[in-house]
Amino acid sequence: MKEIKAIIQPFMLQKVCDALRAIDGLPGVTVSQVMGWGKGRGAGASETVEEGGCTFVRKTKLEVVVPAAIADEVVTAIAAAARTGNMGDGKIFVHDLSEVVKIRTGDRGEGAI
Repeated sequence: MKEIKAIIQPFMLQKVCDALRAIDGLPGVTVSQVMGWGKGRGAGASETVEEGGCTFVRKTKLEVVVPAAIADEVVTAIAAAARTGNMGDGKIFVHDLSEVVKIRTGDRGEGAI
C-alpha cells in the first residue's frame, strides 16, 4: 500500500479530481486547504496570506491511500493534471504504508482502504 500526498495550486483541483476519477480502483481522496512556501518563498504568487509575521501561499493538499499496483498511475495522473510548467505547481510525496485499519469494521490491510 502507498500513501500519496500532493500539494497543488488550488485552481488545479477540478482538473486533478477529474483525472483521479478516471482511475479504476481509486478508493477515495481527502482534500485540505493549506498554506506554506517553497523555494520561491511565495515570490510572484497571486494569492498570499500573512500569518504570524510570515507570508504564505494558499495551496490544496490531496491525500490518497492506494494499493501499490496503482500508485504509479495515480502519481502520473496528479502530475499531468496539476502541471502548468510554472514555479509553484507543487510536489507529490509517496510513502510506503504498513497498515490501514477501517474503524467501522476493524478490517485491516488493503481490504480496509
